[in-house]
Amino acid sequence: MAVGDIIVGIDIGTSKVSTVVGEVNNFSQIEIICSTNAKCEGIKKGVIVDEENISNAISKTIGEAEEISNLKINSAYTTIPGRYVTIVQNSIIRETKDKVTGITIKDVTEAIRQVRDIEIPEDKVLIDIVPDKFILDDGKVVTEPIGKFSSTLTLTAQIILADKEYKKKIFSIFRKAGIEIDGIVPITLAERNLVLDVNELKENIMILDVGAGNTEIGVFSNSSFIYNNTINLGGDSITSDIAYCLNISREEADKLKRQYGLALRSYIENDNNISLNTCKEFDGKNKTIKSSELIEIIEARIEEIFTLVNRDIMARGIKSGINSVVLTGEGIVNISKSDMAGKIILNIPVKISTGRLISTIKSTYRTSYALVRYIAARPYADTVSSNIDTRTEKHFFKDLIEKVKEFFYS
Repeated sequence: MAVGDIIVGIDIGTSKVSTVVGEVNNFSQIEIICSTNAKCEGIKKGVIVDEENISNAISKTIGEAEEISNLKINSAYTTIPGRYVTIVQNSIIRETKDKVTGITIKDVTEAIRQVRDIEIPEDKVLIDIVPDKFILDDGKVVTEPIGKFSSTLTLTAQIILADKEYKKKIFSIFRKAGIEIDGIVPITLAERNLVLDVNELKENIMILDVGAGNTEIGVFSNSSFIYNNTINLGGDSITSDIAYCLNISREEADKLKRQYGLALRSYIENDNNISLNTCKEFDGKNKTIKSSELIEIIEARIEEIFTLVNRDIMARGIKSGINSVVLTGEGIVNISKSDMAGKIILNIPVKISTGRLISTIKSTYRTSYALVRYIAARPYADTVSSNIDTRTEKHFFKDLIEKVKEFFYS
């Protein structure tokens, strides 16, 4: 990356599209220029069901971002759910060329180019390469090999593949919105450096991002990205259960979930009465329930989410290698004791994310911001900047004329 690079990150969720525009400053950190979001209902249970709806939401967030930033945005990076991702581990050994100056940037970039040379299934397409470890001829692992003296350089990396059909659809959606795609990154891979503490980055850890409609699973062994998947349940599933079981509106159900959110009935201190505004008794009075009845509904769905995650990682044979779990996502972090519920079902230590920066970013924009940070930190990339035009005076007056015409002729 270079100082002044402007990176646009777009995350398409079950309930919204969020866009963050960030610029690399003199300290190689990301300064947020603007962040926007729009309601989106084009994805159901992780499947694209309405391309037009998603495209319109993207257009709305981009239009607002351009208005705020005075930039013309032509391209952006975006995320991809784990269900559409396949991770292939690969390694290569490369002889280094220059015995005088040591390993060069050319040695490294050619090693990265070489490690991507794998057989790709017909229904998959390569979307990312994650350099993992550089190993010198004496077996020493280094994070920065340039300038080191070694006759060979071994590179281990994760080759990230995506379902070809999903990529085709997402590219089509972005083009309808007038935006080209710079790159596609798995959600939990993008979030890793945001939701984990520095000490957790080298651990065998699972990230669970519980969003509105889905739960993203990302498993890391030391620094290696080893597994990614999606469970089709999230915070909206809890809201729907409350609305259905108590016969109340979704709006009231969501409000009660936020007000009384507790994952385990065993932690109830006072079993208060709750008056339901949108459910009436036969005499016309508001129906009254105990808070324990509400929490029982929440507990059942949270238990199901963790049970499905547990079943998935056991089926993949990776559970025994996971030492801890970090919870994040709008769908669960506001529900008290959700970490304890996870620990009971998974039988692995579980905690709510305490990443240094996570509390400074609004939950609406965490994934898109994490995406921008991930792209900015990519090593050995020729360029990471999105395609951006500065909106000159000419653009400004053109827009002004169009607005005046719209005012007079609409």
